[in-house]
Amino acid sequence: VAAYSRAWARDLGGRNITVNTVQPGPINTELNPETSDMAAMVSQMTALGRYGQPEEIAGVVAFLVGPDAAYITGATLNV
Repeated sequence: VAAYSRAWARDLGGRNITVNTVQPGPINTELNPETSDMAAMVSQMTALGRYGQPEEIAGVVAFLVGPDAAYITGATLNV
């Protein structure tokens, strides 16, 4: 996906279209709750020692679609 994003960024940049990839780590959702049996082990493998929240991913995406990120394209953000 990251390679496709970089290629699309080059192909679409001339039309002022940006393409980026957001790669979330473990995020607390109904299908992947931070209270599951495996959550303690998974949390230990993250830099912050916890699951992310959906709002934290939404914040990154909101930044990328906003005017402050107009020159960011072809990037992969690990969140």
